[in-house]
Amino acid sequence: MTDPLLTNFIIFVLAILCGFAVISKVPATLHTPLMSGANSIHGIVLVGSMLIATSARDPLGYGIAAIAVAFSAMNVVGGYVVTDRMLQMFRKRGAPARPADAAERSEG
Repeated sequence: MTDPLLTNFIIFVLAILCGFAVISKVPATLHTPLMSGANSIHGIVLVGSMLIATSARDPLGYGIAAIAVAFSAMNVVGGYVVTDRMLQMFRKRGAPARPADAAERSEG
């Protein structure tokens, strides 16, 4: 009989290798749509981490839940920042800036 921890670790390592193999084959023009799709998945992870946080009953559970919510929130925000930056690469050089960009430049 195998140890469940060892089985879970092997599955985790195989998932990492499989994910790396799949992502490394994606052409550069498809990274932006892939990131947008991944952001929706990360949003689900954020909601899941908040739901799990409601079942915490001790200080260790609260701490782990807070870390899970913080990391998943950073992942969602970071994904949108990267997607926005990648979309800026496809703008024409003479294209007008978005209103938010113009407001940031006038303040700075």
